[in-house]
Amino acid sequence: MHFLWEGLRQGVQLILHGNSYIVQLTWVTIRVAAISTAVASLLGLPLGLALGLGRFRGRRVGLTLGNAGLALPPVMLGLVLSLLMFPQAPLGGLHLLFTLNGVIVAQTLLAFPIVVALTAAAVQAVPAGLIAQARALGAGTRHVWLLALREARVGVMAAVIAALGSALSEVGAVVLVGGNIEGSDQTLASAALEQVDAGHFAQAMAIGIVLLGLILLLAGALTVLQQRGTVARVRVRAPS
Repeated sequence: MHFLWEGLRQGVQLILHGNSYIVQLTWVTIRVAAISTAVASLLGLPLGLALGLGRFRGRRVGLTLGNAGLALPPVMLGLVLSLLMFPQAPLGGLHLLFTLNGVIVAQTLLAFPIVVALTAAAVQAVPAGLIAQARALGAGTRHVWLLALREARVGVMAAVIAALGSALSEVGAVVLVGGNIEGSDQTLASAALEQVDAGHFAQAMAIGIVLLGLILLLAGALTVLQQRGTVARVRVRAPS
């Protein structure tokens, strides 16, 4: 137990002194998480809405694949991507292997099925009568989708938060695709693993504290946005 507290004390000191290595890791992690979550959301929300509200052939297959993607092994995805990104491989010409862009691609692919599956589940929970009434009144697909998003916004925001959490904490795909190169594409999570392997427990503890703090900060901000509309509706419906 003393060893744990000593590592925690040294880690806090590194943070308070503004360790440049940890600052660099933090900015890289934020960049990777922000870009991958944004791209996954832009691509995943429309597909999740289509799977949740649509009635077309192959819909069940799409839902099954989306749900299966929630359990996609990051190490397996990283392995496949790294093989595809070798110079002689199909994606070799893009020069993504061992780069920050390659890490962003991997994180986006991990976050994408999370957004799709949870968005589809959220909009499926919207009362069918509400959607049917909107269509009967002449609402087009775009307006129906906007209505479903508004009614399912708590679940949709939960999908975005889950995608962001995956992007912040993933290690396996980052190491395989990015190479875990210090000062280039190393993130807080992958750096913590490297420091533990090297026996630098104070550094690992400091990195872990920053990562947990970053997750709490970003998830907290998104949770405020998620709950704002819900609180307002409760107040409106409250008896006078």
